[in-house]
Amino acid sequence: MPPRKDAPLRSDAQRNRERILEAALAELTRSADVPLSTIAKRAGVGQATFYRNFPHREALVLEVYRYEVQQVADAASQLLATRTPDQALREWMDRLARYAMAKAGLADAMRRATSAHGCLAALGHGPVTAAITLLLQANEEAGTIRPGVTPDDFLLAIAGLWQIDPHGPWQHRAGRLITLVMDGLRTGAPGP
Repeated sequence: MPPRKDAPLRSDAQRNRERILEAALAELTRSADVPLSTIAKRAGVGQATFYRNFPHREALVLEVYRYEVQQVADAASQLLATRTPDQALREWMDRLARYAMAKAGLADAMRRATSAHGCLAALGHGPVTAAITLLLQANEEAGTIRPGVTPDDFLLAIAGLWQIDPHGPWQHRAGRLITLVMDGLRTGAPGP
């Protein structure tokens, strides 16, 4: 009897899936047209295992995007557990910048995969908004940012990340933008 669709994966199956996603991110960043067999080989899985997890290229590309978005979103609570709220927010924005540059490398593959599936942004909006909300609330409670900043305000403020050329000196430009955003968020903060 085949496993139920909503049944959790066995630990070895989960590891295979994660290895495929990591290999796909690396390979698709290099080339949108990379053969799926190359991704399977890099992940160390057979063709049957690969296609059991991802029956077609579009499914793989969309899952790579979801996986990456979830990694970025999960980093918010991890950072808040070990950093002050303002340090967590700054480091999370750095992580978001690295994600934006990886996303830029995947742009061609994602454009092709989503041409028939609609807007790609909607796939990651929920987890990212939840992470931003968590970080903004922690900072507002700590008095490190001005009160009343919404996730939409924050997203508008950092939208410039997606305008940076990932093939140029993006780290410096992203760092300057993040510093400007942090300075703006701190203006009017009541203080701890």
